[in-house]
Amino acid sequence: MVISGAGSGIGRACAELLRDRGWRVWAGYRRAEDGRALAAAGFRPLRLEVRDERSVAEAAATVAACCGADGLQGLVNNAGIAVAGPLEFLPLASFELQLDVNLTGVLRCGRAFLPLLRRGRGRMVNIGSMAGLIAGPMLGPYHASKWALEGLSDTWRRELLPQGVAVALIEPGAVATPIWRRSAAAAEELAAGLPEEAGRLYGRLHEGARRAAVRAEARAVPPARVAAAVRHALEARRPRTRYRVGRDARLAAVLRWLPDRWLDRLILRP
Repeated sequence: MVISGAGSGIGRACAELLRDRGWRVWAGYRRAEDGRALAAAGFRPLRLEVRDERSVAEAAATVAACCGADGLQGLVNNAGIAVAGPLEFLPLASFELQLDVNLTGVLRCGRAFLPLLRRGRGRMVNIGSMAGLIAGPMLGPYHASKWALEGLSDTWRRELLPQGVAVALIEPGAVATPIWRRSAAAAEELAAGLPEEAGRLYGRLHEGARRAAVRAEARAVPPARVAAAVRHALEARRPRTRYRVGRDARLAAVLRWLPDRWLDRLILRP
């Protein structure tokens, strides 16, 4: 079992739950301090920088050397970041970074580990978001990455089903993880560097998004809830294709069918 982004949050919760259920967990990390912490906790730390083709290939080779003919039973594509800001003024490099981690990173890992999954008749689980169901202002890069992940996961599921590799997508709502603190700090840093015109045009939306994030964080579910869905996707005889975790994710799945103009007014209300 390989989990990307296992240093904290959802990835760490998945690693702990699956380890306790008897899985041999390769816990992917990017920062050296996370690797040391994972090793101290009894995991097999795996250097896995999803933006780096060489790092992903080396990680796959490391796992292949240990798995042998048995192959790999599971891959959880969890590594992700959240970039916020108005699309008009957002630096293009920030948008590209968002897609590189949340979307292309999943593709890199999937391609690298797929031969092992095929050998082990394993399963791929991608961590999406309710942000891939319904979109709001100021989080355009994040929404774009998660909407695209919906399509990527659907395509992969249909391509790999004849080969015996099942693909599931987890769509959590707000989850109590460090991503809130990190993304909020990054958003404030970005906003501080934007031109004055950006504040004039988008200041109200920025403040509204900030308040919405505070409300969402207050009702966020623990990462263990998401880990339980991942466990089911990996272990169930007939796993679902999608798992919506949290009341807000289930609500988003309903609201997405409203007429666009109604949904615009609902999202933009003060």
